[in-house]
Amino acid sequence: MLRPGDPAPSFHLPDIDTGEPVDDPWRDGPVVLAFFKASCPVCRMTAPRVAAIADGGAQVLGVGEDPRPTLVAYRDRYGQKVPTVSEPAPYRVSSAYGLVAVPTLFLVGADGVVTDAVGGWDRAGWNRLSIAAGGAAVSADGDGLPVFRPG
Repeated sequence: MLRPGDPAPSFHLPDIDTGEPVDDPWRDGPVVLAFFKASCPVCRMTAPRVAAIADGGAQVLGVGEDPRPTLVAYRDRYGQKVPTVSEPAPYRVSSAYGLVAVPTLFLVGADGVVTDAVGGWDRAGWNRLSIAAGGAAVSADGDGLPVFRPG
């Protein structure tokens, strides 16, 4: 998995709503890349938290490892209402980012360098990344979520 200080690999993927290509979204400023798969139970659990990162003011782009119709249904069912691109198998972008599990978050600075990364659900890591992205903490004790859950 890429770590802070690594360059973010360039990509060109279609937006699930417009079909328009999205290229290197960090050019518009820091961005949280939220990699997920619709069939992943941990991704489903964290979908509202991905939206909360965006609601807190961070730029977020979902990178879904599913076809467009599946991602639209996932967004509507689980509340991950953020701009999303579709990455088809064989998941070249996910491989370039070194994913070993989903969900995985990367905070990429405007210079295209990874500044933070969190694999799976890790409350402290997600809160740290969200705050670093300009948002607020997205989980606290008593909110019904575990402290940690691997992807």
